[in-house]
Amino acid sequence: MQRLDGGATVPASLRGAIVALGNFDGFHLGHQAVVGRAIARARAEGRPAIVATFDPHPARHFRPDTPPFRLTTLDQRERLFGQAGADAMLVFGFDAELAGLPARAFAQQRLVDRIGAGGVVTGADFTFGKGRDGDVATLAALGAELGFSVDTVAPVLCDGAVVSSSSIREHLRGGDPQAAAALLTRPFAIEGVVEHGAKLGRQLGYPTANLSMGQYLRPRYGIYAVRGRLADGRVLQGAANLGIRPTIEGAPVELLEPYFFDFDGDLYGQVIEVALIAFLRPEGKFDGLEALKLQMAADCERARAILAT
Repeated sequence: MQRLDGGATVPASLRGAIVALGNFDGFHLGHQAVVGRAIARARAEGRPAIVATFDPHPARHFRPDTPPFRLTTLDQRERLFGQAGADAMLVFGFDAELAGLPARAFAQQRLVDRIGAGGVVTGADFTFGKGRDGDVATLAALGAELGFSVDTVAPVLCDGAVVSSSSIREHLRGGDPQAAAALLTRPFAIEGVVEHGAKLGRQLGYPTANLSMGQYLRPRYGIYAVRGRLADGRVLQGAANLGIRPTIEGAPVELLEPYFFDFDGDLYGQVIEVALIAFLRPEGKFDGLEALKLQMAADCERARAILAT
């Protein structure tokens, strides 16, 4: 699995690829259908399969003050695309230059000249080009002219509704990680470097691994049953606070703070991934640390029971 710069010419071994083109943030059921079609075509035709994504998200470029909304980082997407069978992930840096390219120029310069695309696969709602002047019909017409085929994949439905990143975000903001996981086909997971904190959890008997939320969407603040994946591949179970810890004065910074059961080790500076399995309760303010400690014990017991099933 290679990561390619969308601003450069791809290696000769990957030219002629079938390209899955979209943002693919979250890589949910709908995205998987698009990428799956591209990979199937690539294998049938003896071509490489490339998944092309955008970073930052176009919405971040046009509306930089938009609150964080990401469902996956590039590193997470790269792993997911590789697990799906893609040969490479190509990242188009979404900047003023790319935003200013008309649809025809994007197809010619990025898809033909730099990738040498043999075919492109997109979702039915895909738009591209300056001012979104191109859609799937535009892409098909340009492909016929410039020498690449175009496949369009219909929306995927779940319980009668179109699967979308927006609906996943709504589930997470509402404190329903199971509903989000059904659309993602896996739990929503936050990846980051374990940071030093005030070490209050250690004093209470529940040492936590603190992760910054960065550009991730903010799910509902509260306590979650979680699973953690360490850099060495170990999987741990635990309970986590996601929010601003209202009981602790002077601690308004948003953090994800997992406590991993039956684990005693130093994780500082390591990259870990924490998946939200179930929402236990909203974040709350307690009358002192002893009350908080009692509640943490109850939270951990409930999380253990949920994760055991």
